[in-house]
Amino acid sequence: MIYRAATLDDAEALAALGAETFTAAFGHLYAPKDLAAFLAEVHSPEAVAAEIAGEECTHRLAEDAGRLVAFCKLRHPSKFASLSRARDPIELAQLYALPHCTGKGIGAALMDWALASARTGGHDAVLLSVYAENFGAQRFYQRYGFDKIADITFKVGDHHDPEYLYELSL
Repeated sequence: MIYRAATLDDAEALAALGAETFTAAFGHLYAPKDLAAFLAEVHSPEAVAAEIAGEECTHRLAEDAGRLVAFCKLRHPSKFASLSRARDPIELAQLYALPHCTGKGIGAALMDWALASARTGGHDAVLLSVYAENFGAQRFYQRYGFDKIADITFKVGDHHDPEYLYELSL
């Protein structure tokens, strides 16, 4: 397994991985038009390239045998900063792996990188949102010390999901 930073050359593959992993985990929850609108907005090659080229997001990729299999994304400033008492929180905006790659330590390696990056950057908290019914992800984050601080929603097309905002004080 190779862990590395994303480059603009990764935009198309990362967009495809983001769409595939999101759809595998949550696609069944949405009407096709809502899912298509969300994927076009968030997981298009153009949207991913803009994030890679921009200043707000940093992506970490997991690559196995030349194929991207997982990734995480940090965002600063966090769009949830107003819901936190932290002085300078960073957001773990995405942490996804292909279904056959879960439970193999890849997510843990990406989380370790995210937390180390947050500490190195001088941030005093990490924020993330998690689907209210994604109990496995909630347990994963709780093992790292994240606690629920708010009820929020997550928009997919015209659909709004119940989500929890989690925070880890550093």
